[in-house]
Amino acid sequence: MATKKTSPQAAKAASKTLRSPNTGKASRTAAGSALTQSRTKTETTSPKAAKAASKVLRDGRTSSASKSAAGSALSQAGGKKGGDTGPRGKKK
Repeated sequence: MATKKTSPQAAKAASKTLRSPNTGKASRTAAGSALTQSRTKTETTSPKAAKAASKVLRDGRTSSASKSAAGSALSQAGGKKGGDTGPRGKKK
């Protein structure tokens, strides 16, 4: 069960991201996840949304609002599934 909740500042950034007509799919996915988690501590970021959030944070063209929402979503992601992995997701 998650113990974090999206802050009001991150929720505002997520809302701004979702309202922008120029926002890409990955940014929308991450922002939607962050906004969903602004009302409850029981939700966690899905693996799909976590992957999208990671992509948003690595993209140099992304706005600061999108990065804020993505960071919030990624910080609330559940543990990684698939066993013990090393760097770059490779099995140890």
